[in-house]
Order: sequence, then structure tokens, then C-alpha cells
Amino acid sequence: MIILAATPIGNLKDASVRLVETLEAAEVVAAEDTRVTAKLLRALGVENRPRLLALHDHNEREKSAELVELARTTDLVVLSDAGMPTVSDPGFHLVQAAVAAGVDVTVIPGPSAVVSALAVSGLPTDRFTFEGFLPRKPGDRVSALTELVRERRTMVFFESPNRLAASLGDIAAVLGDDRVVAVCRELTKLYEEVRRGGAASLVPWASAGVKGEIVLVVAGAPALDVTLETGLAQVRELVSDGTRLKDAAAAIAEATGLSKRDLYEAALAGRSSGASSRPQVADLPGYPPPR
Repeated sequence: MIILAATPIGNLKDASVRLVETLEAAEVVAAEDTRVTAKLLRALGVENRPRLLALHDHNEREKSAELVELARTTDLVVLSDAGMPTVSDPGFHLVQAAVAAGVDVTVIPGPSAVVSALAVSGLPTDRFTFEGFLPRKPGDRVSALTELVRERRTMVFFESPNRLAASLGDIAAVLGDDRVVAVCRELTKLYEEVRRGGAASLVPWASAGVKGEIVLVVAGAPALDVTLETGLAQVRELVSDGTRLKDAAAAIAEATGLSKRDLYEAALAGRSSGASSRPQVADLPGYPPPR
């Protein structure tokens, strides 16, 4: 089988007993960086010296079939440099190939920078989304954040310390200066630090220079105080300006998070609350409804 094994993200004492026992018995280990894994084995006092195979972003697709076949006859332990394989680390394509080939996949749970940062952030943890690394290029980064403007769940990102200030500035520009962010740095390590505050307020600190592994936890968008009736009024306003009903409903749904179908059908039904006048259904642009 394939064994996905989580490794410490900083503090070696976070290595589980099961991880150490598995490494002591392992014959083959697929590692993101064989040099890092060799150091880990020594640091954990593992006397076993398994065969180490490189599995990283540049060779995973071409190596997956070979490793899956290997896992048919021996247990293949998969390690990333830190944390859980497949989570912004190599392993996903290997697991896909294993599932397609009917090879068992199991996991040794352990440290996770994503969940650790979420836990200490002070932001809601009941619903969250992990977005991986923000894009390197400013334009791409702004586009990615723009797609998340209305995301209600807490968002978790990985980020390079060299791009932290720029990313916080873009978060402030796109999501709002006061959007609450927790910058989690060097989790579980000696110089662990968590800075919390509005995105704009953290830019000066980040601009002064930050080192270490960074996880950003960003508050989700606040709930919009909008009802179907107020959204319907906005649809009617667009329609009165000459916008087709279908397009008006789509635009207001995008802006408010209301259902496009509900807005469209409410407009067709002529629903209103206290409106002095309303256009007849047959007069509405976009009628009859699309099929």
C-alpha cells in the first residue's frame, strides 16, 4: 500500500510514535527531498536506512505509475519536507494513480500548518477554505483575491516572507483595509509569532522584513444585509434603464449573493412590497424567460 505520513512542521517532538515506528520498518520511502528526509531520520533517531526515492513537483506525474506498481508488492511511505503530503506538497497525482489502479492508500496523521494556523488565528473555524499559495505576479494575485471577495468562509493561504507585504497590501485593496488577517509565522518553532489585525495595519510591520514560514488566515466576507425585496428593487432599476431582465437578475445576484433564479422569477411574478408601480410582465426586457 501507499502510506502518506505527516512529518513535523517545525518542532521534532511533534513526530508521532506511529511515524517513527513506520520509518523504522520502511523499506522504501518516496521523499520530496531525499536530503531533508535523511536528516529527519537521523534527528528522530531512526536506525533503519530505507531506500529513498525522490518524489517532487517536477517528476511526480512521470514517476507515479512506477511507484504505484512498486506499492503493489511493498509498503511505500510518502513524505513531504514538512506536514502532510498532497497538501500543497507532492503526492496528489500519486494518490490519484493509486486509486485508479486499485492500490490501497492510508495515512499517518500528524502536524498540519493549515489547521494549526486556523486554530490559533482567532477567526471562525467552523467553515474554512484552503487556497494554497497566492500567485506570485501582482496582477494574478489581485485576480485571485477578486474571485474571493464574497467568500464567507475563513480563508487560509501559504505565503513567502518576501511577498508578504505585497500580499497584505493586495488583500487590503481588494477585500478591504479592515479585513481581519492573522499572520502565523514559524508555527511550532522557537520564534513562533502570530500577528492579528486589519490587513492594511499589518503592511508596515511586514514591509520592515519578515523571515520564516508564513501562513495567512483571512476572515471571510461579512454577511450582506440584503433581502430578496431589496435585490428585486435593484433588478427593476436596471430593467427600467434598459437592461434585459435576465442580465439584470444575473448582475444583482453576482453583487449580492442572492439567487439569480429567485430574482428572475420574482420579477416575472411582479412581486413588490409597497411599490407604487411596476412594469407588466410582458413589457419586461428579457421576457419570455429563457428555456
